[in-house]
Amino acid sequence: MNSIIKTAIAAASLALICQQAQAQSAAAAPLPAPKFDAKGIARTETVRDTFDATREAIQVRVDFASGASFPKHSHPGVEIAYVLNGVIEYELNGKTVRLQAGESIYIPAGAVHSAKNVGAGTTSELATYVVEKGKPIVILDK
Repeated sequence: MNSIIKTAIAAASLALICQQAQAQSAAAAPLPAPKFDAKGIARTETVRDTFDATREAIQVRVDFASGASFPKHSHPGVEIAYVLNGVIEYELNGKTVRLQAGESIYIPAGAVHSAKNVGAGTTSELATYVVEKGKPIVILDK
């Protein structure tokens, strides 16, 4: 039970950090244009550091070109995604969740999900992960 409470506190703290980072980024100089892959996704890692003895905290800006989607996948730890701009539609646990700039979603460890830009133009999110060290951040679903 203590690990659940610790994870919940960590998730709430990370959500607050995401909101603060978004507010700071709004005042900062604009980021360079994203370099999209063939599927229209650009991932820019902004932070990677030790969280505790077995996990690390990682933050990634994910940009989606118009209409681009990231296929079903999971992570070896929790993810909190905060939408910076645009509209993203997530599929998670058989449900569709549509979020716009300023909204966030908590994705439990191991939960299979996908994300798609359903807005006009480029959509961006700030994804914060607390994941097991030494494992890939993204595990594509088979």
